[in-house]
Amino acid sequence: MKARIFGILAISLAAFAALATPVLPADPNWPATLTIVTASPGGTYHVYGAGLAKILTRALGLTVTELTTEGPNQNIQMIESGEAQLGFVTMGAALQAWNGAAEWTNGKQYRSMRALFPMYDTPFLFVALKDSGILSVAGIAGKRIGVGPRGGTAGTYIPMFLKTLKIDAELTYGAWEELAAEISDGKLDVLAAAVGAPFPAVAGLEANKKITFVEPSREEILALRLAMPELTPSTIPAGVYPSLKKSYATVGLYNFAVAGKDLPDGLVYAIVDAVFANHQELVQAHPAAAATVPANFVHNTFLPYHPGASRYYSNRLTTGAIGGD
Repeated sequence: MKARIFGILAISLAAFAALATPVLPADPNWPATLTIVTASPGGTYHVYGAGLAKILTRALGLTVTELTTEGPNQNIQMIESGEAQLGFVTMGAALQAWNGAAEWTNGKQYRSMRALFPMYDTPFLFVALKDSGILSVAGIAGKRIGVGPRGGTAGTYIPMFLKTLKIDAELTYGAWEELAAEISDGKLDVLAAAVGAPFPAVAGLEANKKITFVEPSREEILALRLAMPELTPSTIPAGVYPSLKKSYATVGLYNFAVAGKDLPDGLVYAIVDAVFANHQELVQAHPAAAATVPANFVHNTFLPYHPGASRYYSNRLTTGAIGGD
């Protein structure tokens, strides 16, 4: 009986020791931890990032944490400063940062980031309550519009959209969860988002209120693409949201995961390999990850790939070119 008790005690102590032992990196040259910068709660980046952090922690043998931010602009700045090692960006924000061309860059060229893997397309989306009477993008003139965090994709681009379309409106910045609550309470009229579909904040709003999807016209889409060439045609398929009965035509930007250029090549190779090897788990975290496949690396036409990522694609793809090399 005593031997059995001691045996149980020994197993319990061993299990406790395993839990208490810090996770060690698979390679001594790798950092002990990694931080992925994403975006605000209620957005696709946040959900996707939490799922990715779980996968990488297990696959790499080191602790990977997800950190919420204002979005791509801040993510690029944090990778540049070394505060974060991994982050999510749109190709639009990355192009602005690389060239130092947007107001938020203050003329500084941010060139420490390197591309890792494609994530998904980000369509721009306008949503209002069903009883708002808003039936067109032109109809949002004079309305109160929630555009997400100031450093996010919508927070950056929607003001430029409205200027291009000559629409005056009152913009409100903030976390998506808070803005969705405000439109539900009647404090806002429209959500103007740039998000992977389905977008948690919109899905949550739809679960409690009748909503309408305000689609830009062909002429508006053309005007936006002429003014901002980085925009591409994008479509949200019918049924992604229960009340979206037909496909929603709009413009979009592709999303990529990026890393600091000084991360070890072997670590970056392992990150990219883990992402694609655990693709289904990432899709379970967020359906937008269905587009996170190697073939979509072609959506990056200017940002250099990290050497570790380039090695991964070179080993697996026999045709095409790695943009930015």
